[in-house]
Amino acid sequence: MMNTKAIGYITANYAGNEPSKLLENRPVAALPFLGRYRLIDFPLSNMTNAGIHTVGLAMPGNWRSIADHVGHGGDFQLDRKIGGLYTFPGNPYGTTKRGMRFLLRDIISNRELFERSDAQYVVVMGANIIFNMDLNEVIDAHERSGVGITMLYVKAERKHSDASRLIIGDAGRVQKVEPGCEYGDNKFIDCFIINRDLLLDIIKHYANADYLDFFEAIAGDMARIDVCSYEYKGLAIGIFGERSYYERSMELLAPTVYDQLFQKDRPIRTKAHDAAPAKYYAGSNVANSFVSAGSKIHGTVRNSILSRNVIVESGANVTNSIIMYGCVIKRGARVENAIIDKNNLVPENTEYRGTPDAIMVIGKGTRF
Repeated sequence: MMNTKAIGYITANYAGNEPSKLLENRPVAALPFLGRYRLIDFPLSNMTNAGIHTVGLAMPGNWRSIADHVGHGGDFQLDRKIGGLYTFPGNPYGTTKRGMRFLLRDIISNRELFERSDAQYVVVMGANIIFNMDLNEVIDAHERSGVGITMLYVKAERKHSDASRLIIGDAGRVQKVEPGCEYGDNKFIDCFIINRDLLLDIIKHYANADYLDFFEAIAGDMARIDVCSYEYKGLAIGIFGERSYYERSMELLAPTVYDQLFQKDRPIRTKAHDAAPAKYYAGSNVANSFVSAGSKIHGTVRNSILSRNVIVESGANVTNSIIMYGCVIKRGARVENAIIDKNNLVPENTEYRGTPDAIMVIGKGTRF
């Protein structure tokens, strides 16, 4: 069913604030997740599950991995004659404040997406706070409220120095957006609904502040614009660096957590790969793990996440780890409390071992 009320806009044009080997050659939005997904899959799936079939995607400078993954949008039901997926080049950031992800310059330079539409609303999302939500409920709530912008938040379950918090006053009105949040704060989940006409007015009147983040630019006019809030009570997972990436991934090994993010009536779509199912050989031992298609398991895998085409040879042991595409764990090797990026080879009888407080991270390899 097509949603004619809204179009979508997703920004992938930002980097993590923490230096990371995982992000040296890819943007945050292209980070692999749970073996078969990438972070960009979640905002795209939220859009298409809500029937939003016109979506703009602002690309970062290192765009290649995102372009390879999303293509023309066919795997996300966005390869269409009317509407579809539009990818736009992003602009260099003018400021680097923590938690700010919606560069006004990107919105202004891609304003044709909004000018050519006759939809009433624009759903705007980032890519590194992921959730699975019925966006139509939020759009309907926004429409009933009559406000200009509705910002989505959750109650923070932990400290997030890279997330933003909302200061909310009477009647749910947002007074301020501040970087960083503590336990119990109103954590902005990088998603908001805005009236399309209002967005076009902001594009016109705030052009001289295009080097700012969207919410920095309108900070002094929040009351006049009438910015409201909407509390999302489901699971929202923030990926801000290597530690949060590892911890949130490991938490999803628990079925009770996994089921909050992956729901049958709102599937998370991703790029299709023609690969045989994972093969488990005699003598293999696998427990509490995600093992993706194309993998071959001869050894032991426990409490771990394996992407496609991973080989764990006989006598090798992988525990509490994330192993990405195309890695080979040779005979007798041991990997524990580690993130091994794609195309790495762990030699025979070697040990890659981190600790729960200091995860070992190995950057991309060159094995093809």
